[in-house]
Amino acid sequence: MSRNNEGNIKKHNDKLHKAQDKAKQAERDRKEKLKQIVKKFNETNSSESNQ
Repeated sequence: MSRNNEGNIKKHNDKLHKAQDKAKQAERDRKEKLKQIVKKFNETNSSESNQ
């Protein structure tokens, strides 16, 4: 029996793609959080300069 049969290859690829999707989602979440932080920082600085 071969180790590289269709079932094993599919399981491996599914596991790999799931890990890659998780990493991509984490990257998107970090970018979104950074946008929120920058937006809040800019709002705080603009309100301080207006006073």
